[in-house]
Amino acid sequence: MIEKIFIRQGLKKLELDDYLAKELDRAGFTKSEIMKTPLVTRIVVNVTRPGLAIGKSGSNIAQLTRTIEERFGIDNPQLEIKEIENAALDSQAVANKIKALIEKGFSWRSVIFKIVTEIKATGAPGLEILLSGKLAGKGGRKRKQRIAYGYMKKVGEQAKLVDRGAASAYPKVGAIGIKVSIVHPDTVFPDKVDIKEAIKKVEKLREEAEAKENPVETPKETSAETKEEVKETTEKTEAKEKASPKKETKEKEAVKKTEKKEKPKEEKAKKEVAPEAKEKKAEVKEEKPREKKAEVKKEPEAKEAEKKEVKDEEKKDNAKDSPIESKRKLDAEPPIVPQEQNPHGASGE
Repeated sequence: MIEKIFIRQGLKKLELDDYLAKELDRAGFTKSEIMKTPLVTRIVVNVTRPGLAIGKSGSNIAQLTRTIEERFGIDNPQLEIKEIENAALDSQAVANKIKALIEKGFSWRSVIFKIVTEIKATGAPGLEILLSGKLAGKGGRKRKQRIAYGYMKKVGEQAKLVDRGAASAYPKVGAIGIKVSIVHPDTVFPDKVDIKEAIKKVEKLREEAEAKENPVETPKETSAETKEEVKETTEKTEAKEKASPKKETKEKEAVKKTEKKEKPKEEKAKKEVAPEAKEKKAEVKEEKPREKKAEVKKEPEAKEAEKKEVKDEEKKDNAKDSPIESKRKLDAEPPIVPQEQNPHGASGE
């Protein structure tokens, strides 16, 4: 029966994993993979610390290969040590770490808090840790504790995309079971696919396929005549470049000569202009003090005239209000005589 052969192979694999876990406990063994080839059976061992697994000059690997061949009956075994790149995302490595720390005597709360922060830092979208057993300490009953965050699949075909690991710790108080489930950042669940992004990817693939089928036509080879024309143009440009430095040197020399001739003329003009400018400055200085003196003389005269006008106006106002003038006005006016009124009218006599 073929089924019995598969069962035997599975049992051999479990026995081999148990053996390697005991031997490579310090190296951080997580799992092994067996690949059969016509010449050799390759065994890939995943480890967090490859140096401890290899040993001094490969002595540890040589010993393991001998025992695997004799004990498990594997023909020509060849061990290959593979380092785990990110141990925080390997569920079995995390479970083994929790087990080792609890057995050393650390509190399970502090251990799990530290590990959860490490896994969050890697960018994992989901995590779940289950602890069951003697968590309360001496005299306490066994209980379960669940620590989780993010998105987690537990049932169905999608649950196979989750990385799962398990271990059991045996401290002095009693046994504690550990289960760890981690969703890697690269995993994409079918119900979480963005339709717009998927359509864009499909369009890109179509464009790439069309470009391969209909490649862009390369330009044809240039004819002999065009090559000759290109050569002639290049020769002409090179000749002009060679002739250009000579012309530039001649132009520079001519500019220098003209500058030398113009310099003495400019110096003479400056010397002639200098005395004229000094005379003008002296005249301006003489005119300014004269104007200031005239202004100083005019100012007191104007002030005296204003004072006289103010005094005349005050005298006039005082004269209007004096009692002598009011009497004179009364004497000049004629007295008002009252007329007698006749009750009988004009014909009363």
